[in-house]
Amino acid sequence: MPYQWTETAPDTSGAFLQTLTLWPHRSLPKRGFVWFIAVTAAFLSLPILAVLGTGVLWGLLPFMVLAVGGVWFAIQHSYRSGQTREELVMDRSRLQIRRNDPGRPERIWQTNSYWVRPVLRKGPVEAYLTLSDGQREIELGAFLTPDERRSLCDELLRRLSHLR
Repeated sequence: MPYQWTETAPDTSGAFLQTLTLWPHRSLPKRGFVWFIAVTAAFLSLPILAVLGTGVLWGLLPFMVLAVGGVWFAIQHSYRSGQTREELVMDRSRLQIRRNDPGRPERIWQTNSYWVRPVLRKGPVEAYLTLSDGQREIELGAFLTPDERRSLCDELLRRLSHLR
């Protein structure tokens, strides 16, 4: 799953600090990206071989370059959006969420962890996961799949009840 819990040792007050880090799933690693671009360029070169040495080559070549360049740009954009990170840090007295999106300032939400309730409801996506403290509601894990959001909600409920 594209999230991970870490727990630090108790501090002087005896409270554990729990940290949840969430990130979007990326199924194509960098090495796979190189192979994909190479195979795409090779397959797009096949029609070029048929017109090698004719004037039609110069008509097809720009479209091949545009196609490979477009795929390259789209996948690079996907990698940039995959740098989004959400970090939830909680202990007995506070809960803090930090969201880092590429090209945007960091957003921070902090509240008393006793009052926080994770809720799954209907929203813009299936199994919309929100955290609410009674005054403000924020979305958590928008980039997760519905099953991952359901699982995360159960884990949050269990960990928050354990903190109380």
